[in-house]
Amino acid sequence: MPKLITLNNGVKIPQVGFGCWKVPKDICPQQIYDAIKVGYRMFDGATDYGNEKEVGKGLRKAIADGIVKREDLVIVSKLWNSYHSPKNVKLVVNKILSDLGLDYLDVLYMHFPIAQKFVPIEERYPPGFFCGTEGVWEYENVPIAVTWAAMENLVKEGLVKSIGISNSCGAVIQDLLRGCKIRPQLLQIEHHPYLVQKRLVEYVQAQGIVIVAYSSFGPQSFVEMDNPMAVNCPKLFDNPTIKKIAQAHKVSAAQVLLRWSTQNGICVIPKSSKKERLLSNLQSDKFNLTEAELNEIDGLNRNLRFNDPWDWSDDPKTKIPTFI
Repeated sequence: MPKLITLNNGVKIPQVGFGCWKVPKDICPQQIYDAIKVGYRMFDGATDYGNEKEVGKGLRKAIADGIVKREDLVIVSKLWNSYHSPKNVKLVVNKILSDLGLDYLDVLYMHFPIAQKFVPIEERYPPGFFCGTEGVWEYENVPIAVTWAAMENLVKEGLVKSIGISNSCGAVIQDLLRGCKIRPQLLQIEHHPYLVQKRLVEYVQAQGIVIVAYSSFGPQSFVEMDNPMAVNCPKLFDNPTIKKIAQAHKVSAAQVLLRWSTQNGICVIPKSSKKERLLSNLQSDKFNLTEAELNEIDGLNRNLRFNDPWDWSDDPKTKIPTFI
């Protein structure tokens, strides 16, 4: 079992979890089931991933078969941009719970600090970037603090145990901390050696907020999405520094990348469809990198972000300046 990290509300979560992004629906239930059998206990999902019903099937089968109890699992979802208005926050969380077949979420993130126009669930779910008319981008004037207050209410009602933010810069986090009643327990960010974000990591951890990294393998996660920056970017798995360190420790490049994060106190959520890699990723904390090796990996930073809302729209009037 992976190391447990204690959040600022006293809740413990595994430092290594399983990411449900891009897990195909047809194999998703079995992948979740297999991951639980191997030893995974945290599953990072989202409304926008469109596979929560299938994730729920895998979870419930493992529980029914007696492999785990519900309380052994940390189930994560995310509030999509279309549901930032307080009247829609609980609405969509009830939909998430219904799809998963669960009574509560262990973690709910605000997926992006972006409030897009509400799209009724019966009209399109998940809505993605659809705002009511194809190709038209619209937004709602809902401050982040207002959405956060609605998420705090979910904790009070027992629908969610811990709440966090995702894809947010330091200024957004600082502003949220000024007025929140419940401090964020987690921040999920794109984090890999090409995007180290050292100042953000240092600031957030100093606030007692646990960082969770996604896309720990850098461009690998985005190549299949035809992201031109990722397609033309050297793979971290082939990077000479990463390969050299992997050979020194007799581990895989993937394990080095994951250990670089976890040794810096960051949680990771890799995924794989192969059982041997599931186990390899889960056991990536069985060795330690030297201080020199950690610094070498830090030195690969290019400030290269593959998931930037600025790129979502081609229209300058509707571009989203999340990270500028």
